[in-house]
Amino acid sequence: MKRRQFIKTTLASGLALSIAPQLAFQSHSSSINYEELIGKGNPDLLGEGFQLRKEAHDAFVRLKTEALKSDIHIQIVSSYRSFDHQNRIWERKYNRNINTGLTPQESIKKIIEYSTIPGTSRHHWATDIDIIDANVSQPSSVLQPRHFDGNGCFRKLKLWMNHNANAFGFHLVYTNQQNRKGFKYEPWHYSYKPLSSHYLTQYKNLNIKNIITNEDLLGNKFFSEEFISKYLNENVLDINPELL
Repeated sequence: MKRRQFIKTTLASGLALSIAPQLAFQSHSSSINYEELIGKGNPDLLGEGFQLRKEAHDAFVRLKTEALKSDIHIQIVSSYRSFDHQNRIWERKYNRNINTGLTPQESIKKIIEYSTIPGTSRHHWATDIDIIDANVSQPSSVLQPRHFDGNGCFRKLKLWMNHNANAFGFHLVYTNQQNRKGFKYEPWHYSYKPLSSHYLTQYKNLNIKNIITNEDLLGNKFFSEEFISKYLNENVLDINPELL
């Protein structure tokens, strides 16, 4: 090959390699719009008593069918939650905490032990589920870690999920790893990885500060730059590494 032709070919190949990933990223990132990422979209959802995207729904049905063979009736108690739904939860807990004498900062800190700030919930993506076993006697407050471990009523469900959930694409989100920060251990919260990992990748491209401060959330004037940065790194991103 002549030198001039070689250089031309090499430059063209290099340019193609440099452009292709950008084009692929742009195409990939445009498939989920901002509204859907923060729970304000209008996704197509399936489910009886719950709402999930079709792929996650179908995977859950397979998971549930398999669990029934072990006399475990997996019931979803929370799936898709819109921005407005999450905001109602936020405002109810915020006001309740204030009424018990907590400061706004203390109220926010207490809420984010288990609940997300509206616009930042994984449940906005319709890929995540909170589950219990409907075949056992139900305690008054079902989503408590003690029910899933030790001698808890949902221990059989948790052990079964430990061994089988990943094979159906579902992974525990907030593990009990010693050094993990952010939301506390939630043995009931699973995410359908084939979809949610894509959503998280695109969500990380958003400006979380704008989401938190522009949506006029109750208590948002107490969201400092330091708080927002910590919330992103610990509550949004410090999750099961298998989901990153």
